[in-house]
Amino acid sequence: MVGVQDPHLDQIRPVKPSTPEGCEECLREGTPWVHLRLCLSCGHVGCCDSSPLRHARAHALSTGHAIVEAFEPGKSWRWCYVDEQYV
Repeated sequence: MVGVQDPHLDQIRPVKPSTPEGCEECLREGTPWVHLRLCLSCGHVGCCDSSPLRHARAHALSTGHAIVEAFEPGKSWRWCYVDEQYV
C-alpha cells in the first residue's frame, strides 16, 4: 500500500551511487540487467527483480538494508524489500 509508514524508513541516509554506470555485481561479472535500484542506506547500485540475477534484492537480504529507490531517469518511487511495499 502506498503511503504507509514503513518502520525501515530510519535506514535512509544521504548516499552517492557506488557504481552510477550500472549494477555493481553485473558490471564485475559481465552479466546483463534490466533496471537498477539504489540502496538508500549505503549507495549500492543493484539490478531489479526482473533482471536475471536480482542483485538489489540479494544486497538487501544480505545487509539488512531494506529501502531502495528506482535508479533511472524519470522514476521516483521507493520500495521496502522487508515489507514488500512502496514507501
